[in-house]
Amino acid sequence: KKTMMKAKRLTTLCYFLRNHDQKQQVLLAMKKRGFGKGKWNGPGGKVEKGESVRDAAIRECEEETGVKPNPDKLLEKGILDFTFQGNADWDNQCHVFVCDEWTGEPVETEEMKPKWFAVSDIPYSDMWPDDIIWMPELFGGQSVYYKFLFKGDTLLEHEKC
Repeated sequence: KKTMMKAKRLTTLCYFLRNHDQKQQVLLAMKKRGFGKGKWNGPGGKVEKGESVRDAAIRECEEETGVKPNPDKLLEKGILDFTFQGNADWDNQCHVFVCDEWTGEPVETEEMKPKWFAVSDIPYSDMWPDDIIWMPELFGGQSVYYKFLFKGDTLLEHEKC
């Protein structure tokens, strides 16, 4: 008897990049509630029914940080496939974007508290454990395609695709 594999939820992550004081900086945000609470991450979230992945990235950025990507400068740079052992509701396929042009200034929202970090000073110890694996590649200009297996917050294994 065959069992149908449930398609994974589509999600987005977006990283705003700027040059400031001769350093490349990235906008991260402290998650204040819900999934990933207490961790720095990029703005992003679930793709709603009938919404494109790109439109979801733009909407989530604006909702969570007050910053709206210029759609022409929003570049999709990869896909991260997450499986959470024993918690299929958390499984997701995350589309990763970078953007270097936007409107609005970062503001704290109910969901997130944004802050600029030098790419050389990213607080990996306060982030999901997979971030240190792929983010240096992303901020070095590469595309990122990975699969990650978690149990809770613990990364069990990963594979570059």
